[in-house]
Amino acid sequence: MTTHRPCTLAVHAGNHADPATGAVAPPIHLATTFRHGPAGERIAGYEYQREGDPTNDRLREALVALEGGATALTFASGMAAMTTLLESLPAGSRVLFPDDCYSGLRMLFSEFLPERGLVVETVDMADLDAVRAACATPLAVLWIETPSNPLLKVCDIAALAEIGHAAGALVIADNTFATPLLQRPLALGADIVMHSTTKYFGGHSDVLGGALVFGRDDGFAKKVAHRLHVTGAVLAPFSAWLTLRGCRSLGARMAMHCANARRLAEFLAAHPAVERVNWPGLPAHPGHAVAARQMRDFGAMLSVELRGGREAALAVAGRLRIFTNATSLGGCESLVEHRASVEGPNPRSPQNLLRVSVGLEDGDDLVADFQQALG
Repeated sequence: MTTHRPCTLAVHAGNHADPATGAVAPPIHLATTFRHGPAGERIAGYEYQREGDPTNDRLREALVALEGGATALTFASGMAAMTTLLESLPAGSRVLFPDDCYSGLRMLFSEFLPERGLVVETVDMADLDAVRAACATPLAVLWIETPSNPLLKVCDIAALAEIGHAAGALVIADNTFATPLLQRPLALGADIVMHSTTKYFGGHSDVLGGALVFGRDDGFAKKVAHRLHVTGAVLAPFSAWLTLRGCRSLGARMAMHCANARRLAEFLAAHPAVERVNWPGLPAHPGHAVAARQMRDFGAMLSVELRGGREAALAVAGRLRIFTNATSLGGCESLVEHRASVEGPNPRSPQNLLRVSVGLEDGDDLVADFQQALG
């Protein structure tokens, strides 16, 4: 199975026919407990849903195949995946995060990880010299997010993996924006890949989830699995089933997402009311060459910075008709969000920035919607 191309893997990995019935669609096993022997013998390999269940095993099989990993874990959310992973590090561990990253991760590492005894620093991951300098001090984890949220910064995964490994660090990549259909960090040298499966894997804005895919089934992977089992941030079987169903159309959806994003980004980049479009597929993007080298396509997330500041951005967001003002991303419907307004009391996003999740509507309609909103 792992020799097939990504779109074939997305359809078939974890989706073998049910051996009991021959059903093509996988069954959902909702049981919280499983029959065992009088001395606790696991008759069919399962004991209790928090420790594992057949539906999650199918999803994990698919994730391993798609990312080219050795083992995977599934979680109740992307934040649960990140938290369980980072809290598995020993106290005193130093972790290097990107300066532009998901606001939930920023809150996690600024408010909670120091309480666990972790030493947290940030750096511009696109500046390899700055990363090398930061790695001169002992480092446990180098965390990559590319393309980043919400500025769509691109960093060189292979170069960062080399730097991180030279410093003795684990290299972890958030691949949520790209998905394994566009980018495979493990093949570029990363050790672990993180996903908010809520986004493109689910694909329909109706299921929460997270995942970790490990390049090696080693002691650290087992340590994280044990913490998941004990602390209980598990993915419910029905959520696992919905996510697995989303995998089957991931290739087709990503192709259309990316095509629509290109049309919209090119239109916005030429509009006089727009100061900047952050989308790595544009040749003017500072990370375009790196993205072209390590990605199959450039994704469906972009951000647009409007001339006229906060007021102009909010006015455009308010006039859009097809784009829904909502958080999250990766669903069929196109979304727009003024990130600074939802990032809490200390926003990091520029006040003139709108983050855009380009959906699966007709591309001409999406361009026309922004055209009328920009005036």
